[in-house]
Amino acid sequence: MASHKLPAVGIIMGSDSDYPVMKDAAAICTEFGVAHEVRIVSAHRTPRDMFMYAETAHMRGLRVIIAGAGGAAHLPGMVASLTPLPVIGVPIQSKSLNGLDSLLSIVQMPIGVPVATVAIGAAKNAGILAVQIVAADNPELQRDLVDFKAKMAEISRNKNQLINNGN
Repeated sequence: MASHKLPAVGIIMGSDSDYPVMKDAAAICTEFGVAHEVRIVSAHRTPRDMFMYAETAHMRGLRVIIAGAGGAAHLPGMVASLTPLPVIGVPIQSKSLNGLDSLLSIVQMPIGVPVATVAIGAAKNAGILAVQIVAADNPELQRDLVDFKAKMAEISRNKNQLINNGN
């Protein structure tokens, strides 16, 4: 991440225990050269900080927020209620319900407070979606995404060829 660029993507989580999952979103942003910031902003432990972060995000130049949370997973929804920016929720696997509790908490939002939700632990997909949002008005980044998807297709075709050569 270039330090001279304002971050376009905010990556937030409720605790440092969420970082092993959420670092994948940061890695995708880095891969595409999209400036981002990573913060711990807890809906339960530091609600005033969460309010300030969400309410000022668009004024600081962010274009999208990725919010990861486990358990009750209030962070993505609360942030979505406070910002005009798109919010992508990443359910984090919990010990008791394997992340189903987090998924349902994030995906079941009331009308007017949408949170785009990826699969449990799928911070990489959240990163890709954030890059796609930032790319909406950036032709160079759009080309990078087209190339990325073409490489994924080529990898899949190569794997298909490998398994079919063995039969």
